[in-house]
Amino acid sequence: MTRFILKSIIILILTNLSFTSMANDKILLIGDSLSAGYGLEQAQAWVHLLQNKYREDNKPVTIINTAISGQTTDNALLKIDAWLDTHQPSHVLIELGGNDGIRGFPVKLLQKHLTELVTKSQQYGAKVALMEIQIPPNLGPRYRKMFTDSYTKVTNQTGAHLMAYFMTDVAIDSSLMLNDNLHPNAKAQPIIRDFMYSEIDKWLQD
Repeated sequence: MTRFILKSIIILILTNLSFTSMANDKILLIGDSLSAGYGLEQAQAWVHLLQNKYREDNKPVTIINTAISGQTTDNALLKIDAWLDTHQPSHVLIELGGNDGIRGFPVKLLQKHLTELVTKSQQYGAKVALMEIQIPPNLGPRYRKMFTDSYTKVTNQTGAHLMAYFMTDVAIDSSLMLNDNLHPNAKAQPIIRDFMYSEIDKWLQD
């Protein structure tokens, strides 16, 4: 009888631990205007739409959005320690680099900053995904390739998860972009939401 009770207690503890781990999918999103909902009402932005979808699907995933329009990798490095301490995420998703690229920042500096963002998050204990950002072709094919290749290099070096870019198909469709041709419009947000729902799901199960 005692053995049965102990066995039941162990099963209950393991079940609770499993549930707790599921409930602890707290994603800290560190991004720029593409994730901050530039030019849109917050209720229209993909992050808000995705959080609603998780809620509707009864998925215990919380997104903490710290994206700021114009944010660069060096800006984020000044804030990441405070974000990690304040929000205590289980996962960190880094969607950064576009503003670095548009400003023509050196690729080695981009790699250094991204590596520091990833390793700081990992040292905190979070699982990290790095989104592979792509930049417009007007900066030249050589710089553009070196820029994009940086993301693979950083993930290979750090063991972070390399996530596909959510703007790849959106950016080539003018009907999904604002007049500046840099930011997705309201029509694009549900498309990005569905893309990210799938990509984040792959990451969480990785």
